[in-house]
Amino acid sequence: MANKENIKDTTGNKEAKEKKVDGQKQKSASSRQKSSRTKKKPDESTKLKALEQELQEQKEKYLRLSADFDNYRKRTMKEKIDWNKQAGADIFARILPVLDNLERAMKAVEEAKDLEAVKEGMHLIYNMFNEYLGQQGVKEIEAMHQEFDTDVHDAVTKIPAPDKKLKGKIVDVIERGYFLNDKVLRYAKVVIGE
Repeated sequence: MANKENIKDTTGNKEAKEKKVDGQKQKSASSRQKSSRTKKKPDESTKLKALEQELQEQKEKYLRLSADFDNYRKRTMKEKIDWNKQAGADIFARILPVLDNLERAMKAVEEAKDLEAVKEGMHLIYNMFNEYLGQQGVKEIEAMHQEFDTDVHDAVTKIPAPDKKLKGKIVDVIERGYFLNDKVLRYAKVVIGE
């Protein structure tokens, strides 16, 4: 009987030893899992640091790009203003000869005895100025005896038409209108016949 108890006891010891060994295996497996978890945490923190660094680089890149665009915008605005000033200077430089001729004509009118010569001089100056305007793309809007067009004409008043054919048409031009490169620079002020 004692043998049977010994046998049971040894099998019990075997089982206990096996449980002990299994427990140690489990502990070592769990410790390996813990160590692998701790290994993952540094990997995650390095990934997080890398992402933060990349975000910071992108922010810096954005700020530089924004500053570059702002500088570009300011530079182009300054260039545009300078260009407009230069264009204005060119226009006035070309008008100055017309002004000189008008001054000469005014002096000639004061001393003139021949009225026809004064008239001819004034027509020459007028033609010179008109030619200059034509070179710059300025063209007169045809208005007299034309159909009234609100896109290019500005009606000042209506009067009875001197002829039935002129009803609804322009019978007088108070102020001439002009196009600048096919865009209305100034509307023609007209009188319409009714």
